[in-house]
Amino acid sequence: MRKTCLEIVYELAKKDKRVFFIGSDLGEGTLDKYKKEMPDRFFMEGISEANIIGMAAGLAMEGKIPYINTIATFLTRRCFEQVVVDLGLHNLNVRLLGNGGGLVYAPLGPTHEATDDIAIMRTIPHMTVVAPADADEMRRVVNQTIDYQGPVYIRIAKGFDPIVTREEVPFKIGKAILMKEGADALVITTGITLKIGLDAAAQLKKEGLHISVLHVPTVKPLDEEQILASAKKVPVIVTIEEHTVIGGLGSAVAETIAEADMLSFKRFRRIGIPDVFPDQYGSQASLMEYFGITAEKTALLIGELVQMKGKGVEIVQ
Repeated sequence: MRKTCLEIVYELAKKDKRVFFIGSDLGEGTLDKYKKEMPDRFFMEGISEANIIGMAAGLAMEGKIPYINTIATFLTRRCFEQVVVDLGLHNLNVRLLGNGGGLVYAPLGPTHEATDDIAIMRTIPHMTVVAPADADEMRRVVNQTIDYQGPVYIRIAKGFDPIVTREEVPFKIGKAILMKEGADALVITTGITLKIGLDAAAQLKKEGLHISVLHVPTVKPLDEEQILASAKKVPVIVTIEEHTVIGGLGSAVAETIAEADMLSFKRFRRIGIPDVFPDQYGSQASLMEYFGITAEKTALLIGELVQMKGKGVEIVQ
């Protein structure tokens, strides 16, 4: 996914001289073609994330479109003030490409695991937050950022994730995508959890349950209209995210449902990382299993909720 993302930035730069690339302590050889062909628009700035946000802001104020790439925790936690004041406050056209969204850097522990990046970026006025499900969707996302107004944060997954999105399904930043329709429950996903939602729906179909799957690649601005339209048709709603349950997709959906006065007749749950620092080391897959962010756990939870006929909503993690 990261490789695809940077390839599209390179292609955009060849077509549009407004495009600049700024990297922070990236591996040797990253975007070598870009560096050789357009050296005046390529910068590798070392471990200085706060400084490169300022650089990018200055370029954007001169009409350029900078794309910054580094580890997601460094873009969101380390230079939060600069992102807020330099980019958000001025509504600048800077693109933040965050490597390792979620539990990708599980071998490096909680300092490198971007388990709160969506929540952090959601708080910034003017910021758009996007989490593609696979490399194909990443291609569609990045191509749409060239003329998109305001700062954009793009969450980049580990890479080599299964391709589950489809070219023929229209993609637009800010819009949710209904992948499957069913009347028994609604699963709302973002990023790579789309695969989990689709697999859970397939498992439940064998049990006679028909599940809607709504993919939300843009967590901000949230497509409230599509979420509510899908939620009205089912008694059970479950969100899945590779992120803390505080402030991310689940929180955004819960806020939307609550303000639409749907709480009294829906059963709602969030699947994600609880309010903890991950205390396990291993792989992304092993930590997702540890926190129950799997198709099996999702299917089990939905099955239990469908059986709770007549019971009101309870929002829990």
